[in-house]
Amino acid sequence: MLKKTQIIDRIEIFENGSVQVRTKTIILEDGVQISETLHRHGVSPGDRYAGEDARVQAICVVIHTPSAIAAYKATQIPA
Repeated sequence: MLKKTQIIDRIEIFENGSVQVRTKTIILEDGVQISETLHRHGVSPGDRYAGEDARVQAICVVIHTPSAIAAYKATQIPA
């Protein structure tokens, strides 16, 4: 029997206030791991994060202060 499990196994905070989230997807066959893939995505200061994992949201509440958002936006090149 195949079983797919996804876990957030790493949350990193960068100097500029960005939060990087790594999700690990594990495929088990009869209890034995046969596959593992990693996916990363970032949450920058000023991004919406309501749909993120509760742990990521808690970190963003603390890290993404108004001053952190302003400092991050000041470093971005206009599109």
